[in-house]
Amino acid sequence: NPYAGLVSHLRAAWLSGKTRPMEYRVAQLEALGRFLDEKKQEILEATALDMGKPSFEAYFTEILLCKNELNGTLNNLSHWMKDEHVDKNLVTQLDSAFIRKDPYGVVLIIAPWNYPIHLFLVPLIGAIAAGNCVIVKPSETTKNTERLVAEMLSCYLDTDCFAVVTAGVQETTRLLENKFDYIFFTGIPSVGRIIMTAAAKHLTPVTLELGGKNPCYVSDTCDVQTVARRVAWGRFFNAGQTCIAPDYVLCSVEMQEKLMPALREAITEFFGSNPRESPDFGRIVGDKQFRRVRALLCSGRVAIGGQTDEKERYIAPTVLADVLPSDPAMQEEIFGPILPIVVVANMDEAIDFINARPRPLAIYAFSCDSKVVNQVLERTSSGGFCGNDTLMHVTLTSLPFGGIGNSGLGKYHGKFTFDTFSHHRGCLHRNMGLEALNTLRYPPYTQQKLGLLTATFEVKRKGMCTLL
Repeated sequence: NPYAGLVSHLRAAWLSGKTRPMEYRVAQLEALGRFLDEKKQEILEATALDMGKPSFEAYFTEILLCKNELNGTLNNLSHWMKDEHVDKNLVTQLDSAFIRKDPYGVVLIIAPWNYPIHLFLVPLIGAIAAGNCVIVKPSETTKNTERLVAEMLSCYLDTDCFAVVTAGVQETTRLLENKFDYIFFTGIPSVGRIIMTAAAKHLTPVTLELGGKNPCYVSDTCDVQTVARRVAWGRFFNAGQTCIAPDYVLCSVEMQEKLMPALREAITEFFGSNPRESPDFGRIVGDKQFRRVRALLCSGRVAIGGQTDEKERYIAPTVLADVLPSDPAMQEEIFGPILPIVVVANMDEAIDFINARPRPLAIYAFSCDSKVVNQVLERTSSGGFCGNDTLMHVTLTSLPFGGIGNSGLGKYHGKFTFDTFSHHRGCLHRNMGLEALNTLRYPPYTQQKLGLLTATFEVKRKGMCTLL
């Protein structure tokens, strides 16, 4: 196997204990901070070349949010690494019971192309913080960013413990034949199944961040202009190539009529009368992806936008009205600047519509009535939820980010990333003395011993009393 030597090298480094001291972890994390600071311009240029990503969006997602994760981790790492002492029963009162946060070992991070720095760097921060050695596989779709990561990361990180592998599908398949101690994958469900199958051969635990069709319910009681701006921003950010973007709107026919002019106004405000000329609107990442997204324009009727240019891989910010559940745009995650609107009679019908489909990565609900937002939250299931806005829940490192069911497995961000890459090892360190207390559990057994054992080990329900 072409990668066996690399994996063995990293495993030897991990077994040496090199990555375990907090000082080492801090030094590597601080080096990542220097990478972001010193290569900021190169990151902005590479993401612009790869997908026309506006520098504002690239700075916000690829640099600022990564720095937030990094600084939050550095601020809290000493606390996160400490043993967590737990409750004890009567027998173990003089002993030490605790949870040790152990690194898994050699972990693999496979990143996607839509946020090519953020989606490898945020899991990498947690993997380093937890004391692991790491192989990072950036996406081959974003060639310029892949080259930047492959050439530059080794200048900042310890090459005995951290490596970047550039690989296409065939090479990645060979890479996955090796035994890893943890695999973190961000991508689509079909590839997630392949990753999970490969991991199962070695009983390797996985985190799968997979995305899906994120519904956005808009009730009849809301500020239409505010809704239009927040939905348009979430849908057309990064030209719609965001795993948590609102994928489709559910609303009444009356709300659809109100939303259309408001969405048109918001799109014009954001990108001008010709979004193609706007420096703030990106492009589809590749020709294959462009053709797939363009084919979805035949759904419903084009109410706003619809213009395309294959040479530029440009698809205008587009809103589709009167989309049917059977239309092509409702059969797959759009991952482009197209927003279908599906008409429902009321909130109950919207909830039934959501629950009849695979559980998404995010659900959005807009209403001036907080009871409506809470109803959608309580009666549905998704990886995350955001009421009266889009995307913003992902900016909080205090919230776990991850999918459920078809949209993924596991969670990360902030301490959740550290925990994901840490084995929580249950430990009991007993006192060598007081052996007489242990005779209750040793044979020969008697009813008297069982009664005393029960009294010392039993956990009683709080608030309940026993009548003697």
